[in-house]
Amino acid sequence: MKKIIVILAVCLSVLCVTACGRNNAESIENTEIYVFAAASLQNAMNEVAEEFNKDYPNVHININADSSGTLLTQIREGAECDIFFPASTLQANELIKDGVVANTENVLNNTLVVVSRKNSDTAVTGLSDIGKAKSIALAGQSVPAGQYTRQALINSGVLSSDKKAEDYTAAEVSEALGGVEISEQSNVSKVLIAVAEGACDVGTVYFSDTYGYEDKIDVLEEVPKELTGDIIYPICRIDNEEASDEQVKAAVQFYDFAAQHCGHIFSRYDFESIN
Repeated sequence: MKKIIVILAVCLSVLCVTACGRNNAESIENTEIYVFAAASLQNAMNEVAEEFNKDYPNVHININADSSGTLLTQIREGAECDIFFPASTLQANELIKDGVVANTENVLNNTLVVVSRKNSDTAVTGLSDIGKAKSIALAGQSVPAGQYTRQALINSGVLSSDKKAEDYTAAEVSEALGGVEISEQSNVSKVLIAVAEGACDVGTVYFSDTYGYEDKIDVLEEVPKELTGDIIYPICRIDNEEASDEQVKAAVQFYDFAAQHCGHIFSRYDFESIN
């Protein structure tokens, strides 16, 4: 009898915790939050939002996915934003200097890769001979993937270290690589599409971007971290002056959820969790 009572007590306790957690989750009234995420995060963040809404169904999540540089500009120009999730600490640090970041945490690692169309006849084997390409899709100067590529070319001696990676134009990169044609793209997703559709011979994207494109893309090389530096994705909660109390509450919960409880989601999209 005592065992039965103990078991029933434990079961009731679990049910109470579950119910209380669910009721607490639903205590946020109808509101919406604005999540600005790097283009490479779009698919993963869509799933994160779906999981979050299982506990917080009253929160509408607006995801704006684009180049981290473009998103940074939009925030600085007054676009309403509650969560900023860029593909580089550079953009996060800019907003920290602006004094608008309430919380930040490094969440993910990634790897830069050189890709070609599936079964292409490219002569390129990796970054060291990328100048052999017929054409290169390259993310722009303000795009982290483009900055990491330029930094890798600096560290490998192709570009001079006299300038910062983000200061090199596509024309200057082309000249350093012997005049190869470069198609500059506004975000990393467009680089991937340009290669997958055959508009460009090769390109540089993140390893996570190749998820779902295995039948269209060949990874020619994973560029060593010694060349790119660490590719870290920090999440930031923005001090949104336009937000209501419920919106701030929802943003705090989403920030914690994405930073601490979604490693299993990000890993499915080939990101490496730091925590």
